[in-house]
Amino acid sequence: MAALRQAARRSLFNPVHQRSLFTRSSPPPPSPLRTGVYATAFLLSTGLFAVYYFDARSAIHRYVLTPVLRYAFDAETGHQIAVKVLRSGLGPKDTVQDDEKLKIEASLFGCDVYRLAAGFDKDGEAIDGLLDLGFSWVEIGSVTPKPQPGNPKPRVFHLTEDSALINRYGFPSQGHNTVLSRIRARIPTWLSPENTNASLRDGSLLAVNLGKNKTSPADSIDDFVAGVRTFGPYSDVLVINVSSPNTPGLRGLQNKSSLQALLEGVTKARDSLPNSLLTTTKPRLILKIAPDLNESELVDIADVIRSSNIDGVIVSNTSIQRPANLVSANHTEQGGLSGTPIKTMSLSALRTLRSNLPSSIPIIGCGGISNGDDALEYAKAGASLVQVYTHFGYEGAGACRKIKDEIVERLEKEGVTWKDVVEKAVEERSWRKPKEDATLKKGEGLGTVGQLIAEAEELKRLLDRLGRGWRVSLRVGKMVKLLLLLSLSYRP
Repeated sequence: MAALRQAARRSLFNPVHQRSLFTRSSPPPPSPLRTGVYATAFLLSTGLFAVYYFDARSAIHRYVLTPVLRYAFDAETGHQIAVKVLRSGLGPKDTVQDDEKLKIEASLFGCDVYRLAAGFDKDGEAIDGLLDLGFSWVEIGSVTPKPQPGNPKPRVFHLTEDSALINRYGFPSQGHNTVLSRIRARIPTWLSPENTNASLRDGSLLAVNLGKNKTSPADSIDDFVAGVRTFGPYSDVLVINVSSPNTPGLRGLQNKSSLQALLEGVTKARDSLPNSLLTTTKPRLILKIAPDLNESELVDIADVIRSSNIDGVIVSNTSIQRPANLVSANHTEQGGLSGTPIKTMSLSALRTLRSNLPSSIPIIGCGGISNGDDALEYAKAGASLVQVYTHFGYEGAGACRKIKDEIVERLEKEGVTWKDVVEKAVEERSWRKPKEDATLKKGEGLGTVGQLIAEAEELKRLLDRLGRGWRVSLRVGKMVKLLLLLSLSYRP
């Protein structure tokens, strides 16, 4: 019994026992292996994020993230995810300085060669994220006056084997008010007096692509005029989009008489805009046309443009045509085709339009551009600038820098600059106003009329010489006078 009491006392007052009941035991020493694994994982993740964030060509996007998005989600969901990432500020940044060979005349648009076409950022959510990727021109939209949902889903389809895309979005838009409030929210409280453009970035421009509500009358220009008045003070460029195939009746505004009324309306609205706090100039007006127009339609459009005050043309939007060499299963879907397959038709339309427009009106090439060679082909056809859309969706965030670098490599091989290529092509291919005949300045007519008068005068002299009578001579003289009067009133 005494032994039991002694054992109990030792157990009760044992310090180790007390620590186990009333205090937390010390953790075991960390395992060197576990510490090494955690440290390695941290360093790898930090390194990968740094590569992702500062890699201008963004190999992670090109070879990992973009393919995963394309195969894990439908085309529209993948598109929306990409917009949200760029909106968050977590997209990569292009910190590389552009080569001087890419520069163009500052008076043209004030930015370099490469830009993003409308359709990617429809509601102006990721403007700064896209500018961070190296685009010198970010074009949001199309934006419609009233909110509208667009066409039923599914409405976007990958044609991966053809490096193409078909969409029938139908201008889904949050409307003027929402997009305008988003653009205004970017403006700092204290705007620098040195700011010269609405993008708030040196050497970059913000463009707003203006669309039309599906419920608006087909021949009405009111939606475009409203867009000019709404976004004019907050944009560098306004794009008049009459070429989407997914809004019924919209392409009808490319007809000569309708287009003339449209361009008169939007230029009048632009010229009457109040002074902007963001820019020192009025926004430029750019017309965007379809690649499906035939030669006579393009000539008519050029006639209207020459007599208008718009500042340029984008050639081209998506196509309703389906080239015979398409192999992707989705090629039968309805909507506008973009990407590599429309390059040939876009270039053809560009060449026709260039030969019917003066050099003072720049053309922006768009359609199937996926590398530096494609971009230079557009420049040599007479395009002053180029845009990309579908290739950006396939290649990811590094597409802009990659193509810019490829352009520079090609220019170095040829020993020229982008400006050299463009100026030569525009000079050789642009329309020139017909020269007046020297006789017109003397009031003697032009071409056929002048020849007729000269022949009549010669006939009169011969008859006088032959002495065939005063009556015949008088009649010929009256005819000459009549022709002279007609020539004086003739205007080419």
